[in-house]
Amino acid sequence: QAQLVESGGGSVHAGGSLTHTCSARGFTFTRYGMSWYRQAPGKERELVALIGSTGEHTNYGDSMEGRFTISRDQAKNTVYLQMNSLKPEDSAMYYCNAFRWDVNYWGQGTQVTVSS
Repeated sequence: QAQLVESGGGSVHAGGSLTHTCSARGFTFTRYGMSWYRQAPGKERELVALIGSTGEHTNYGDSMEGRFTISRDQAKNTVYLQMNSLKPEDSAMYYCNAFRWDVNYWGQGTQVTVSS
């Protein structure tokens, strides 16, 4: 059974940093692209970052470029999201996602709160 287990997140002051970790189980990690999404109350879920199955390709949401970094460790079946220079508007529930063709797996979500 496919499973994505997230850790990290938490509360920080503006300008601080956090790292999310997402560990994959139950599917062939190296065949899946991985991404992070976030959703704030009353807003739609938005793409934060994605990384291709081999790790060669990355893409970021407009407001995250230059502040966030997505990476993956194929040997550990893990994807990371390093978030720097955090802003209050980055506060949201963050979700890990694995995708391949029309298959999607989701993590349980972890909360990030950035205070000004």
